[in-house]
Amino acid sequence: MKKILVVLLALVIVSSIPLFSQAASEAKPYIAVVSKGEQHDFWQQVKLGSNAAAKEYGVDITFEGPPSESDVQIQVEMLNNAMAKNPVAIALAALDTSSVLDQLQQTKAKGIPVIGFDSGVPEAPAGSIWATASTDNYAAAGLAAEKMFPLIKARIEAATDAQPVKIVVMNQDASGESLLSRGKGFRDMMVKLISEQTKLSRDDIAVIGNTAYIAADSPTRGRKVFIEMIVPASTAMTDATNSAQAILNKVVSDRVLGIFCSNEATVKGLLAATNDGATLKSNANYRNVVVVGYDAGEAQKNAVRAEYFLGSITQDPYMIGYRAVELAYKAYKGQPVADIDTGAKFWDKNNMDDDDIKGLLYD
Repeated sequence: MKKILVVLLALVIVSSIPLFSQAASEAKPYIAVVSKGEQHDFWQQVKLGSNAAAKEYGVDITFEGPPSESDVQIQVEMLNNAMAKNPVAIALAALDTSSVLDQLQQTKAKGIPVIGFDSGVPEAPAGSIWATASTDNYAAAGLAAEKMFPLIKARIEAATDAQPVKIVVMNQDASGESLLSRGKGFRDMMVKLISEQTKLSRDDIAVIGNTAYIAADSPTRGRKVFIEMIVPASTAMTDATNSAQAILNKVVSDRVLGIFCSNEATVKGLLAATNDGATLKSNANYRNVVVVGYDAGEAQKNAVRAEYFLGSITQDPYMIGYRAVELAYKAYKGQPVADIDTGAKFWDKNNMDDDDIKGLLYD
């Protein structure tokens, strides 16, 4: 009898092995996606792209981001929690690289691939970031300068030491790599266009304002054209609005020709200070100020459609998320990976409903 029971038990165990093996084989690799945010429409589009790539490549993901882009410590805790789940790879848009140095050293030591996305992980330890999926923010902001320049060129050429003109760049902060790249990209392209396509030279230009946006080779002694780099007191909406109002208060005295808002937060600040942009046309003092924005959002779309803004630069947040997870999966599988530029386009009233643009313009 005992022999029969032993045989039956052995048969049960043997027959169960394929079931356990099948369950193990069906377990999906886990990739952690740690973003700069989650609630904002931009990050929701990034999340959609991440989820699409997860489905495409058969992986499980978590997508997390702090309530605001100033919540560095919350993001660090999210990264720690994700690492505790033993992911096969991580996609990270770091708010502050210095705050995640220990985590990056740990992933590097363990051989866990880390993919940067959006602004990536600037100045990360060598070898800790395998690749980055992001917009070339420097080039994208340069495109904004190229679109603004023809409309203000004649007034730039008319500038004198006695009657200088000003172009303003509004930046949400002076620490995020994506914003720094945008501010610098606009600055450098505008300097190039003025010095190459007008009768003025670099010696007639001065870059002023927040020192984080003034390079060692930036022109600073000119007295005919001032390019002012503005950073609000904080990332709060009220400070963005206050900075915008301060600019508007000096439009006449400083002869402001154009304003570039380098992200949606600064766009919203300017819109809040101008009755959703309407004051830019109803007030004669502002009517000739050329405004170019960045990203999208319903309020900005309305401002562009009403021609309060000349236009804006759109990224492809969906593709940023998709490529980030795709690169993470490929790195986990041992496939070669490299940085990917997810692209940017200028949109205005004339093309915002085109098929290749409208899908990028989130509300």
